[in-house]
Amino acid sequence: MKNLIIFIITGYSGSGKSTAIAAFEDAGFYCVDNMPIALLPKFLELPIENEHEIAGLAFVMDLRGKNFLSEYMSILSSLRQDGYNFEILFLEADENTLLKRYSQTRRHHPLSHCKSLIESIRAEKDYLKNIRKASDKVINTSLFNVHELKDTVFNIAKKRVRLTPLRINILSFGFKYGNPNDADLIIDVRFLSNPHFVPDLRTLDGTTDEIKKFVLNTDEAGVFLTKYLDMLDYLIPLYEKEGKAYLTVAVGCTGGVHRSVSVASAIFEHIKNQGKQVEITHRDIGQQ
Repeated sequence: MKNLIIFIITGYSGSGKSTAIAAFEDAGFYCVDNMPIALLPKFLELPIENEHEIAGLAFVMDLRGKNFLSEYMSILSSLRQDGYNFEILFLEADENTLLKRYSQTRRHHPLSHCKSLIESIRAEKDYLKNIRKASDKVINTSLFNVHELKDTVFNIAKKRVRLTPLRINILSFGFKYGNPNDADLIIDVRFLSNPHFVPDLRTLDGTTDEIKKFVLNTDEAGVFLTKYLDMLDYLIPLYEKEGKAYLTVAVGCTGGVHRSVSVASAIFEHIKNQGKQVEITHRDIGQQ
């Protein structure tokens, strides 16, 4: 999980933390409300299913968590030293706004055991003053309605995700072995001449110079690659803008040995030359 951005959402009770974490969830983050700070290191060791599809992690931590104030600094510092990337988002609101929100929701303040509501609000403000100073961003939600706050936090989440480079995987495959389930884009190159029907080429695969020359050195292949690479050059920045973490471009032919391998290799080299993070996988190259 060290490659994921991690947001710690904290702040005053009634300042909108539930709305904030809902915005992170809408932005593609894996979210946990009321996460005990002591459990965070163990949580980060757990494998998360479909981690490559997650934009990041977001946790709400506040005074509901026992020992939050006494342990957050040492635990977060230790995790940062281990390579985890944290940002602290602090939400606050003025006293009148918090009083009004508690009046509307009729919920109890977490510090209201032996105090009035206004005393609880002021005590919490004092307790959280140090973490507020240490926060990466402070949002005063006093003048926000629910939708405005959600939009503001959503934009923060998406903007931060854009800083994570898009990782691209080029995948060759054979249609007769089934479509890849994880592909974002699939292109069928069975319109190109098939080396399988040339006896001297049949036993070779698309990584060899002989097959590449046969497949790619035709007018059809040249026009196709020019247009398809132009489309990818247009689409990839748009995926990056939307904060997509992974993109799989699949290239298929009948058996996944000749044509798809050669075309996938050409796409890979084009994207690699642009300085992008790109990998290539030939799923069915050993099937012949």
